[in-house]
Amino acid sequence: MEGVRHRTVPVNGISMHVAEKGEGPVVLLLHGFPELWYSWRHQIAGLASRGYRAVAPDLRGYGDTEAPASPAAYSVLHLVGDVVALIDSLGQDKVFVVGHDWGAIVAWNLCLFRPDRVKALVNLSVPFRYYYSDRKPVESMRALFGDKYYICKFQEPGAAEAEFSQLGTRFIMRKFLADSKPDPNHVSEFQGSGSPSGDELPLPPWLSEEDIHYYASKFEKSGFTGGLNYYRSMDLNWELTAPWAGSQVKVPTMFMVGDLDLVYHMPGVQEYIHKGGFQRDVPFLQDVVVMESVGHFINQERGPEVSDHIYNFIKKFQP
Repeated sequence: MEGVRHRTVPVNGISMHVAEKGEGPVVLLLHGFPELWYSWRHQIAGLASRGYRAVAPDLRGYGDTEAPASPAAYSVLHLVGDVVALIDSLGQDKVFVVGHDWGAIVAWNLCLFRPDRVKALVNLSVPFRYYYSDRKPVESMRALFGDKYYICKFQEPGAAEAEFSQLGTRFIMRKFLADSKPDPNHVSEFQGSGSPSGDELPLPPWLSEEDIHYYASKFEKSGFTGGLNYYRSMDLNWELTAPWAGSQVKVPTMFMVGDLDLVYHMPGVQEYIHKGGFQRDVPFLQDVVVMESVGHFINQERGPEVSDHIYNFIKKFQP
């Protein structure tokens, strides 16, 4: 991308790759699985052109950022610690934060633990309390969807990595990024789905061969273990965040989701978002936008539109 600056910064005991563009108030963009800083390419360009400094890191375990081996090194406390250290490295007291998928979970917890570092929040796809319940999240998902549910299958170290390796990185990237159907029983059953290259899998109009090549080139180098370790730390996160059970996120917030998003069709999610639970837990929630005919990768599928929503929201909080 033209004009994007790349550098590596030390944060919280690891080296983190950061891509940024523009000058002005900082907007921190946190990606999800299986993605990279590149997932924000549309928002980086859109925000930089409107007087903001868009900063998009490869999160811990992804791309050109360091990837510790142990799943325990991917707890939400580590992930939020990385972001706080990154904000410090940027010389900022407070920043705007935008998160998607796992990046949204990190952003929710950043605002829960350190609201003093966030001017306003825009989160995509994953609402607050998505993984919270009275029992461990993996146990809950196994009871709801069975052992073949993708999050359950991801728990065994090395198993998903071996399957992904057999099928090929290009195939996995095409499969994940192009498949965001509203199926609450979605599972990671890839066997027999195509050739190891995956070139036969059609791409949606918002995703190009160039995009797939960039993602694949990075995951071929780093592997998928870092991203999978986020899922392997879910039960640990449930234990570590127990002191914040029932706490509210008290940061001005906007939430966006696609009406075809897998997460939006999880049991109870729409009721939580639209019938008071979300507003109770996030009392400064100001806007909820449900985009029609959009799947999970909303910031890539509707890049300019999402950039407009982000800009129109955060500009209210910038003198």
